[in-house]
Amino acid sequence: MNTVSPKKLLLSKWTAAHPSQKRKHFLVSKVILPDLPEQAIEFVELEAVFDHHTQTVHWRELMNQEVWLQGWV
Repeated sequence: MNTVSPKKLLLSKWTAAHPSQKRKHFLVSKVILPDLPEQAIEFVELEAVFDHHTQTVHWRELMNQEVWLQGWV
């Protein structure tokens, strides 16, 4: 299991375990902050290196190694 702190996610590199549409490598381009500062971070925006397509995912989804691999593999 990947161990990641939500505070260190920005610009981290990820590889899709099952790439689609040639989108394999991703960067965390944005950490989406909650409305209230005392709330925890929930979502991040991933940007595909291949075509700059973005998607928003729950940051804990990155811990699932069946979907995401940490770094560019």
